[in-house]
Order: sequence, then structure tokens, then C-alpha cells
Amino acid sequence: MQIVEISPGRAVATMTVRADMLNGFAICHGGLIATLADSAFAFACNSRNALTVASGFGIDILKSAKLGDVLTATAEETSLAGRTGLYDITVKNQNGDLIAMFRGRSYRLAERKVFEA
Repeated sequence: MQIVEISPGRAVATMTVRADMLNGFAICHGGLIATLADSAFAFACNSRNALTVASGFGIDILKSAKLGDVLTATAEETSLAGRTGLYDITVKNQNGDLIAMFRGRSYRLAERKVFEA
């Protein structure tokens, strides 16, 4: 997995589906698709250097990912109000096919920073 873009409220991560990521049906395990989306979500909601954790998420797998597919998860901030945020993450393959939709809810921990400047 690689993080290829981070900006305020946004992050993009990519992952190439390898043989060890396939389930018994020779398709990418849904948990790994969720992990890619969750990682993009984490970077997006921490992109303002305010320590933020997930308070919940849901994912819908819409299409199978196969061996060799390059998946791209794009996380976009939908709402940020007080300490809570809402993020929508799309996962697409190299052809632009929509593989999954992930929605994450975040919670900012007081005034703590991710890293000190």
C-alpha cells in the first residue's frame, strides 16, 4: 500500500492485488479492500495535524478485484463539525471501475497533535 496524496481533508492510497491477497474464489479479500479504504480515511482525517480516530465505518463491496488490479482509494471529507467528521472513500481499479464505497466517521481527540512541528 502506498499513500500517494495528502491534502487538508483528502488522501489517496493505492494497492496492487497480489496472489496472497486472494480468497478461495481467486478474488481480493474484502477485508483488504476495507483496509486500503480505512488507511486513506485515516490519513484524510488526520491531515490537519489534529489527532483523530475512527468512531465507526461501513463499506459496500460493489465489484470484485482480481489478481494484478491496482486499486486506488480516494478519501474526501464530507463534513467536519466540532470534533466529528464524515468521510466518503471510493475504491476504484485501474480501469476506473468502482470496486467499493466506504463511509467513515471520525472523532478528534481534544487539542492533541499528530506530530509536533
